[in-house]
Amino acid sequence: MNFSLSLGSKKSMVGLDIGSSTVKAVELTSKGKHREFELSHLGISKLPAEAIVQGAFLNSGAIADAIREAIETGKIKSKHVAAAVCGHSVIVKKVSLPMMTRDELEEQIRWEAEQYIPFDVNEVNLDFQIMESAGTEGQMDVLLVAAKKDLIDDYVQVITEAGLIPATIDVASFAVENTFEANYDVRPDEVVALVYIGAQVVNINIVSEGVPAFTRDITTAGNQYTEEIQKALSISFDEAERIKLGEADSDGDKAVVPAEVDEAMRTVTDTVIGEISRSLDFFAATTADSRIERVILSGGGAKVVGFEAAFRERTGLTVETLNPLARIMPSSKLDLEMLEDVAPTLGVGIGLAMRRVEI
Repeated sequence: MNFSLSLGSKKSMVGLDIGSSTVKAVELTSKGKHREFELSHLGISKLPAEAIVQGAFLNSGAIADAIREAIETGKIKSKHVAAAVCGHSVIVKKVSLPMMTRDELEEQIRWEAEQYIPFDVNEVNLDFQIMESAGTEGQMDVLLVAAKKDLIDDYVQVITEAGLIPATIDVASFAVENTFEANYDVRPDEVVALVYIGAQVVNINIVSEGVPAFTRDITTAGNQYTEEIQKALSISFDEAERIKLGEADSDGDKAVVPAEVDEAMRTVTDTVIGEISRSLDFFAATTADSRIERVILSGGGAKVVGFEAAFRERTGLTVETLNPLARIMPSSKLDLEMLEDVAPTLGVGIGLAMRRVEI
């Protein structure tokens, strides 16, 4: 999806995914005439717990430090970055408007947007894209995006504080869509649900005929697993996170998961899948001609043991985990074992990094 809230730069960009638990910095190198990409640099750093809570930046200094660490770890030299926003301060809406030129819409968009967004139009950054679908006679479909200015300002501040140049602010679910389309064959008439399960937010983007038909962010997400494991075992956040993902400890041993933790994780899985399913059901109920054919999971929550299988069983849909490197070759300098582990979490960062070449 070629869509973003531009901050004025068209230069090469680093994809900077500022999540609530980690910061991921991704740099791609364009290969050949057909915009084939190589993953040339990747840096990942952890954020302190509660540095970001429900989208609010509570510790800007720690976030800027984590950004710097991710850039340094990845040995990234570029300064221009593209970041992504999501959550309740971001509104994405497909609207039908009277047919007009792009210049006319540029002049009228703020007035038109007032009818569709729940915020004061003077408190948001606006952007739009005219859709290729014809719509009804005399009308045109427009994808409208509004993001609260204070949210954008938070991102600009921490990126600038980290010594980087904020070039573009995108929408997280659109960045995942870019990654998906670059790595998979998609039929023009196919309806796909892209579900990114982060630590605090789940981004849902249902793509129909190559464009977003339904987007929603929900706050039942991956950290719930960690919190339940912490409660059950009275252990640290990091240890609970390791158990959640079925990872080995420093000695290479995987933890034996107590029965009460296993039960707690199944309960959270049911809750998260239930929340996502309600959104998918709502789309199905309000869009008579479109049937979801497959669900593509990504984000850290997609790595939870048994989640993909449980989602498939609960919904009866075709479900798979996104491989953002299916058609993007990693540099020989990168750790392939590490890449395999973190790949499901790179959907946003890679989609952002693709904006480095403007054609």
